[in-house]
Amino acid sequence: MTKAKNDLVYGTLDMLILKSLQHEPMHGLGIASQIQLMSDEVLRVEQGSLYPALYRLEAQGWIAAEWGVSENNRKARFYKLTAAGRKQLAAETGHWARLTTAINRVLTKA
Repeated sequence: MTKAKNDLVYGTLDMLILKSLQHEPMHGLGIASQIQLMSDEVLRVEQGSLYPALYRLEAQGWIAAEWGVSENNRKARFYKLTAAGRKQLAAETGHWARLTTAINRVLTKA
């Protein structure tokens, strides 16, 4: 029996982070939990992947961060989507739709 693959396709983590921040600011653990929840527990984002991606997205101006207090009364950085991030999310979502449609065409050809 083969092992189930739950690895993210290269480049999709950024899109998933942007999508998880679409409605409200969140801290890192909240973002990882949101992605896991939205994927029906299929996708799990490890801290070693999440935080470098958050720093990269912040450097690109797609998200902004500020310090706040989490639900359990701990200091945490909260990330929110910027206007540029909303544009990037729309662009990446469109690209993803075209890509997956093309891949599905290939897989369903006899």
